[in-house]
Amino acid sequence: MTGGLQNGARPVMRMLRLKGFPIFQQLLLEERLLRTSNDNWCVINDGTSPPAIVMGISGKPEKLLDVEKVVKDDLCVIKRFSGGGTVVVDEDTLFVSLICSRSAVPDLQLYPRHIMNWTELLYVPVFEKVHGFKLREHDYVFNDRKFGGNAQSITKNRWLHHTSFLWDYRDSRMAYLKVPERAPAYRQARDHSDFICRLQDFFPSREYFVDTIAEGLEHHFILGEENLNDVVDEFAERSHISSTNVLSRDDLAASLKHLS
Repeated sequence: MTGGLQNGARPVMRMLRLKGFPIFQQLLLEERLLRTSNDNWCVINDGTSPPAIVMGISGKPEKLLDVEKVVKDDLCVIKRFSGGGTVVVDEDTLFVSLICSRSAVPDLQLYPRHIMNWTELLYVPVFEKVHGFKLREHDYVFNDRKFGGNAQSITKNRWLHHTSFLWDYRDSRMAYLKVPERAPAYRQARDHSDFICRLQDFFPSREYFVDTIAEGLEHHFILGEENLNDVVDEFAERSHISSTNVLSRDDLAASLKHLS
């Protein structure tokens, strides 16, 4: 199987639908699929447990997190292999990741802005019944309220675009995050509670939302459902250098020194 077009038809995409899969394990798997597979993939994970904070590869904890609160509450902090911002993820976060070969989307230039613009078109049918859907800077929004954050990782012949969708959220968990110095202009220094919104206010169920995404993908790809254990076995022996890691308590404590 390859990541290109099959006899001029829609390209094949292998789909993994997970539920409650730990986000660290998901990121390790996605990085492996990006670096060692030639196929197109969609990974959908309905919630993750336990809660965690996920930062982009260049993120600095002292600038993005209330580190003392994070350490006090013993929350796991992960640096993922892709760029993008910082998110708190838990059982009410829905993850959708697209991992594709260069040939999967004709004429798509492998740059973050071009990939994000294409995904905006991909998601238009999913959100067609909700007023105000658009891509603003790096986020999916309804008007000026964010409900989805995006990040990319691009190699010579492959690309990954992953999204964390807010089905619901707890204000107490959002308090772990600082307003970033390089926040999007449309945020206008708003607190998290005034900046984000919940997808559960717009869709009847999580299952309906996930099914709608799969239906949208079928306009572009031939989907084939995969079993997690089979995929793990298939790629277990394919070696690569991983950039995804968990920050230790010492790492977080050291970051506080930059504030003094």
